[in-house]
Amino acid sequence: MVFKDEVKKMDSWDVVLSKLASAAFILFLITIWNAAMTLVQSINPWYFLVALMLFAARPFYRVYLK
Repeated sequence: MVFKDEVKKMDSWDVVLSKLASAAFILFLITIWNAAMTLVQSINPWYFLVALMLFAARPFYRVYLK
């Protein structure tokens, strides 16, 4: 239950920093690992756009529901 309480204390700045760290790690992984780069280049770019929109918009739906 302690982890759940800590997650509830997260504000928007914490969410932004967490997502930025995740994105930086993914870009680093793609850069150093050739198999990951090949996989990324074989996927349709529109899927990445949709994923980015879902990934970026998620913290804001809680604000509008209140």
